[in-house]
Amino acid sequence: MISYRDAIERLLAPLSVLPSETYALADATGRVLADTVTSPLALPSFDHAAMDGYALKAGASSRGGSEHHVHGSQAAGDSGQLAGAGVCEIMTGARLPQGFDAVVAVERTEILQTRPDGTPQRIRLLDDIAHGRNVRRMGTDVPRGANVQAGGATIEPAQIMLLSALGIARVAVVRRPRVAIICTGKELQTGPPAPLSDGHIHNSNGPYLTAALKRAGADVVSCETVDDTVHPYLEALQHAVEAGVDLVISTGAVSMGRYDFVPAALRHFGAQVLFHKVAMRPGKPLLAARLHASPLVLALPGTPMAVAVGARFFVAPVLRAMCGQGSEPPLRAVLASAQHPKPGLRHFLRATLWLDDRGRLQARAVDQQEPFRIQPFANADAWIVLDEQGGDCAAGMSVEVASLELATSLRISAGPPTINP
Repeated sequence: MISYRDAIERLLAPLSVLPSETYALADATGRVLADTVTSPLALPSFDHAAMDGYALKAGASSRGGSEHHVHGSQAAGDSGQLAGAGVCEIMTGARLPQGFDAVVAVERTEILQTRPDGTPQRIRLLDDIAHGRNVRRMGTDVPRGANVQAGGATIEPAQIMLLSALGIARVAVVRRPRVAIICTGKELQTGPPAPLSDGHIHNSNGPYLTAALKRAGADVVSCETVDDTVHPYLEALQHAVEAGVDLVISTGAVSMGRYDFVPAALRHFGAQVLFHKVAMRPGKPLLAARLHASPLVLALPGTPMAVAVGARFFVAPVLRAMCGQGSEPPLRAVLASAQHPKPGLRHFLRATLWLDDRGRLQARAVDQQEPFRIQPFANADAWIVLDEQGGDCAAGMSVEVASLELATSLRISAGPPTINP
């Protein structure tokens, strides 16, 4: 049995970033950038007005009370023009005429004379106007040639806005990790929905992993259910290898019982076992191996919360490494209730999060942490992670927290949970 840190180090050490592929930006939401994106132009691309008003050249003639002839109008989308005498009416976003360097807001002027068509002909300034007032300068958001997004960044709507503004229509993204799921257990009822047979259960691990992996950006190639014998499991492994997957995740049959055949089956298949058993709760019997044909195998215990922990704290780091993303930034919260973990084991506790009246993130472990219970998982906001060497944890101490699912965004409740007496 090895520590969690040692297990992750062995798991990630041989991994390399997957190949890249080019996608239209409109289809790249949720994908991971393969390379750093450099800006092909400055943003803004020209000096323009920050508000409706009048463009002018700041100086001695732009004092409050001075009067000016309005010689033209400049709207957004108009090409550049040379500044004339006086001032030029200008609209928000319009290019600043050459020779002008400031804009006075329309509400800080007084119209003295209009033309027959109603447009202003002569105005008076109500304030002194300084150089650069109400002007958005070229390149002040993004200079030309600047690195705007690093490789490994996930393309979200905010990135779509930025890259679209820069005129970038296609991007190189990391190929999605291809994953196969194998659920073991003769008790798992398969086929069309039907009343459960005696001694059978519905498969919840397969649907959970499929949903969690897809949300994390993986391509789930297959999800097979096999019984508790070696031959069907080896067939499913062979199917995964032939499909060219990068990762195989299996659930169940990985502990020490008579029907826990997975460790022997993997060795029979020629796999190199990286580790078997991790000092943690839940999920201690977890096994990792590398197949001769290159896919990585993570064999998780079949208990629902062991599967959830394996997915969140082993599969998620593997997917990040395959996509060229670094480790997740550490997140911490104040522990709201004392915990007494078993020494020598890393504990993963389902928890609720909320902000207290001082703006501090609070975390409380939910009741009923038994690994077979799914309802508390569905009601939780996050995981509390207690280190192997942490010992007893008093209320009020700082602890590590992690998002509930493979994605890294936290769910935070509106207030502290109700505690049943």
